[in-house]
Amino acid sequence: MGAGPRPSLLADNDLALLLLIRHFEHAVLDLFGQGKLHGTTHTCLGQEYIPVALAPLLDDRDYVFSNHRGHGHYLARFEDPYGLLAEVMGREGSVCHGVGGSQHIYRGRYLSTGVQGQSVPVAAGAALHLKRYEPGRAAVVHVGDGTWGEGSVYEALNMASLWSLPLVVVVENNGIAQSTPAASHTAGTIAARAAAFGIDYFGTDSCDVNQLRSELAPLLDQVRRTSRPLVTEFATSRLGPHSKGDDTRAAAELDRIREMDWYPRYAEAFPAQFEPLDSKQHALIASVVREVDARPLSVWRT
Repeated sequence: MGAGPRPSLLADNDLALLLLIRHFEHAVLDLFGQGKLHGTTHTCLGQEYIPVALAPLLDDRDYVFSNHRGHGHYLARFEDPYGLLAEVMGREGSVCHGVGGSQHIYRGRYLSTGVQGQSVPVAAGAALHLKRYEPGRAAVVHVGDGTWGEGSVYEALNMASLWSLPLVVVVENNGIAQSTPAASHTAGTIAARAAAFGIDYFGTDSCDVNQLRSELAPLLDQVRRTSRPLVTEFATSRLGPHSKGDDTRAAAELDRIREMDWYPRYAEAFPAQFEPLDSKQHALIASVVREVDARPLSVWRT
């Protein structure tokens, strides 16, 4: 068994969603390697369990604001690999006509952007709307550790606390901002920064979906009931490079991260459940790639 405690047995649908995201991300990197994708993309390999744990705690009336590393956020909300891959490839049937690409996606009450920190004040504005007109709903915004170098984050937290907004900031702290370790760019702690604004904080280094969901459920319920903001920090790991090939971490560090990854740990702990679901989702994504790759370009891209 890899490092860390033994994971708990997941429901089939949770494990299937984890594996869907994992194989989708590998497929995207493979398509880039084949020269079939252009621009850039930022995978969430290693961090898939965070949106999966959150998914059933949210509904379609809550707002979700994602970031540049957002494929897992989108798939956990919509389970739509066809539309997402078509968007990344600029093909027909894409979520945003193929003009948003990997980072900039809008659907319903879901929005992703590659602009660091930009989503936090936007999410605060959405939370203000919810407080006034749709009490009991929440605005959830995903950020990384590097985003805490943006002044707009602190302006938004100040307003969220002053105005008592139902804002949930999900910090996916993978310990590295592009190629700069967190210790080189972040003084103090995120917990202390939340406390400075009088905002509740929850931190965890677990990757167990069941445990995380049980811990998060009452916290999100409290946000809905009291209309008070919350910062949640997940100490996680980024398996892949920042984008496609820009990883400057030492081999020993990457080996340590792979050992901590949820994928081999679940495979070893629950092989009878894991292996058929893994094969099924791998085959599904392979089918998605074949089908989307055969589609014509979106008319917006021609």
